[in-house]
Amino acid sequence: MFFALLGSGLAVGAIYGLVAIGFAIIYRATRVINFALGEMMMLNAYIAHTIGVHTGLGFWGLVPVVIAVSLLLGLLIEFVLIRPMIGEPTISIVMMTVGLAVFIRSLVVLVWGAAPLEFSASPGDIVLSLGPVRLYLAQAIAIGLLLAIMAGFAVFYRYTRSGIAMRAAANDETVALLMGIDVRRIYALAWVLAASTAGLAGLLISTIYELGPDMSAFGLRGFPATILGGLDAVGGSAAGGFIIGILENLGEGYVGRGLKEIIGFVIILVVLMIRPFGLFGTRNVERV
Repeated sequence: MFFALLGSGLAVGAIYGLVAIGFAIIYRATRVINFALGEMMMLNAYIAHTIGVHTGLGFWGLVPVVIAVSLLLGLLIEFVLIRPMIGEPTISIVMMTVGLAVFIRSLVVLVWGAAPLEFSASPGDIVLSLGPVRLYLAQAIAIGLLLAIMAGFAVFYRYTRSGIAMRAAANDETVALLMGIDVRRIYALAWVLAASTAGLAGLLISTIYELGPDMSAFGLRGFPATILGGLDAVGGSAAGGFIIGILENLGEGYVGRGLKEIIGFVIILVVLMIRPFGLFGTRNVERV
């Protein structure tokens, strides 16, 4: 039983990690918490489902589609809603993302309905054995994808011009402007990258679980992983996803579903009291 719970915990933790990375990317670049991330993830999944139904694309064919749609959605939101609010109080932008979440959720229900849908594509029902841990192929893909994205962002922030510019803008926006860094472009890049990770998470959730309006709750459930790992720590947020996912599944298996529902938010309370910057975050992070 333990290894079964561990395997499913790693899989759901990988999804939490993908969502948490999205929170961390945007916060690291803009100091804004995007509470519409779960709804953006859900909208991407519905669009992918619709494209899959009409084109017959399988899971792997939908991956580049999801990335492309995510890029466009992130860019559109940043250009239309976020960019005009640059310079406004941070809390105003955060509340705007709350309103955006409500709008996207209502739009999805209006267009696709409130009933869950059967996702049109799946990577298959192959079961992989990693020692005593058994994983479905979709679960293994989720774990592998998160690890690959963690490595990719480590390289991106350390070695690419855009990544270094994003780090500079996060450390001191004024100094970054004086150095000639286009901060608006950095903000747009952050929203695009966050939307992409959320879009991939939505595709995996639809494959492993189901496609429905309630899947947006994964966005909120992924937020404790960001707090645990550190709001400005991309890799730490991903690690926090694994920790939260495993603890949730073990709690549900050995205690009951009630513990699964609250354990992430209990961790938020404990971490904020003991180590408010997270396990891997920067001490001087300002909380909103």
